[in-house]
Amino acid sequence: MDKLRIVGGHRLSGRVEVSGAKNASLPAMAASLLTDQTLKLDNVPAVWDTSTMRRLLGELGAQLPRAPRDDPHRLEITVPSVRSFEAPYELVKTMRASVLVLGPLLARHGRARVSLPGGCAIGARPIDLHLSALEKLGATVRIEHGFVDVQSDGLRGTEIYFDNVTVTGTENVLMAACLAKGETVLENCAHEPEVVDLAHLLGRMGAHIQGAGTGTIRVSGVERLEGATHTVIPDRIEAGTFLVAGAIAGDEIDIIRCDPSHLSALLEKLSEIGVETRVADKSVRVKGGVRLRATNVRTLPYPGFPTDMQAQLMTLLTQAEGTSLVAETIFENRFMHVAELNRMGAHVRLDGRTAVVTGPTPLSGARVMATDLRASACLVLAGLAADGQTLIDRVYHLDRGYERLEVKLASLGAEIERLASG
Repeated sequence: MDKLRIVGGHRLSGRVEVSGAKNASLPAMAASLLTDQTLKLDNVPAVWDTSTMRRLLGELGAQLPRAPRDDPHRLEITVPSVRSFEAPYELVKTMRASVLVLGPLLARHGRARVSLPGGCAIGARPIDLHLSALEKLGATVRIEHGFVDVQSDGLRGTEIYFDNVTVTGTENVLMAACLAKGETVLENCAHEPEVVDLAHLLGRMGAHIQGAGTGTIRVSGVERLEGATHTVIPDRIEAGTFLVAGAIAGDEIDIIRCDPSHLSALLEKLSEIGVETRVADKSVRVKGGVRLRATNVRTLPYPGFPTDMQAQLMTLLTQAEGTSLVAETIFENRFMHVAELNRMGAHVRLDGRTAVVTGPTPLSGARVMATDLRASACLVLAGLAADGQTLIDRVYHLDRGYERLEVKLASLGAEIERLASG
């Protein structure tokens, strides 16, 4: 397995460009199953998760020519017919977002058989909300031998209330409802920008959707959807990770090609901590080297503070003066990075689903292990701030959602390199 080697203490400066959003690209790619025409997606990040979704769509019968050399983030997908209705365990186990093919396969082809995702390092993420909603649309659901088998002779619009806010559940059912007969009203929907981006794409394909980005989404079903061209939104979590990098180790960094409106909760917390930022139309400038203050943060569904930024912000709080409380309300096991941070000199104590961070504490380089995607980014940030060398194992977690992070950081002045396995 590849490793990252980081020598801390180098000040960062310059400009860095944000890639397209992984969590918007995956449902957009799954939407290709809703039509027999070509879907053209721009700004798709070259990360492992999009590669896995490509493989899955190929298994199902999609035609995916190679991206042009002059635009590696351009993706064309055509699904003239489905060769298989099954998303196999070998792919689903590596990426839980594979379940997003469930709704579109069912809506267009009347059947989907998807391996149950199973366990997840950061906590349980069941798909029961997806399945109960599809049943209300008229599907028959059977679970056997580790697979969920969903069938329908035609979906029909209805009213659906999600008991809990679910991003992938909202996306899955939204795609299914586009080809259902009549109107579907979805209540207690996720507000995330990625849901809005999917709705924009579906609208370009001919869907009739109102209310995306609010708690209530109305969908008037159509008989068929067409091909479309769509540019994926910037990755707000990657942008947020660079904001924290600038705060913890930067002189002055410009984060370009991002959407600052998606970063409001993080920008507010950074301001509370004492970090200086300047927002422009599609960029944010962050200035490091300032005195940091402790604060409290609680992860919440969008527009609240994102759980995907909790680990990165915790690294910054180890350098803030005072005691900070970090409450995790989304996933029950998303503090696995704490032990690794403490090995580097942090003072973080766990009290149930709250982390108590006492700072500032000097960090020292150490050999650490990444446990999940965002924990990987947290350790990279800690390595930038630490004295000496940090060696991060299992960085394949990082590659799931960050495109060439070490190259981008090196361009800002970080001493960071990938050590290939072998």
